[in-house]
Amino acid sequence: MIITKTPFRMSFFGGGTDFPEYYMEHGGAVLSTTFDKYCYVNARHLPRFFDYSSEFAYSTIERVTDLGSVKHPAIRNAVRMLDMREIRLSYEADLPARTGLGTSSSFAVGMLNAFYSLKGRMKSKRQLADDAIYLERVLCAESGGVQDQIAAAFGGFNRIEFSAGGYSVAPVVIDNETKRRLNSSLLLLFTGFSRFSSDIQADTQKAIKGKASELKEMASLVYEAEKALAGRSLDDFGRLLDYAWKLKRGISGGISNDSIDGLYCKAVKAGALGGKLLGAGGGGFLLFYVEPQRRKSVVDAMSSLLQVPFSFENAGTQVIYYDAEDYEK
Repeated sequence: MIITKTPFRMSFFGGGTDFPEYYMEHGGAVLSTTFDKYCYVNARHLPRFFDYSSEFAYSTIERVTDLGSVKHPAIRNAVRMLDMREIRLSYEADLPARTGLGTSSSFAVGMLNAFYSLKGRMKSKRQLADDAIYLERVLCAESGGVQDQIAAAFGGFNRIEFSAGGYSVAPVVIDNETKRRLNSSLLLLFTGFSRFSSDIQADTQKAIKGKASELKEMASLVYEAEKALAGRSLDDFGRLLDYAWKLKRGISGGISNDSIDGLYCKAVKAGALGGKLLGAGGGGFLLFYVEPQRRKSVVDAMSSLLQVPFSFENAGTQVIYYDAEDYEK
């Protein structure tokens, strides 16, 4: 039996520049972190006592004899990709899916990590990220960028840069005190809305063809934000979030809506310096930067939303339980 633990991510700056359609020509960069909310994948071989050969439990339960009939596209393609047979897999998570935290990519990374481990093979974080990108973007033909898979695999607070030659992951240089202050200045709120990010990503993918200048500016904010973290006023990080959110809203009409705009304006009026909707847009989690002396005011103003405490994490995907088993094909 194998159990993997894979973090969710929050992306601060540069979203959209991780689309291959953009960065293959212009390059791109994102600034993101993983945090202490996780998905867990439990995988083992299914004993041969049942009238089905594999079982997959997520928001539903699929029991099949033909792996080609599996309805979940990532599972169906992953078992084919790695030639997995007679599998029992279950998925659990600390936070709901389709909420802008890269949950599907964290699942893909965690599932691949579990499957490789079940075969007795250890893969690097880069290989897991690359395989998850291939699984989601090629085999499943889902629209979107590639930052989520990389963040989930590597973990930590990173600047990820993209080019025609691939990607690089560089840890953000930030002292512990500044990192603690940033963590305590961020407020994560659940809007209650959920959506299929691939639907919004498809619209964004079409829109970016005419938004090269906006995306170039969004990528430049990654480096401005790093400067703010490295010694400039930390509050500048919050103001940059506000500026970046306004830029992002101009990329595609599906990124925000009247409800999200109303909530954002309410938080800013109560004292938030800036914020953003995490992920592709349309719903999920709102993130705000709030100075300590104004936090109570913002929390009170946003009391209709669920507040989710969190802390940054650095580990990325991990195998947290490993019990090798014999398996005869």
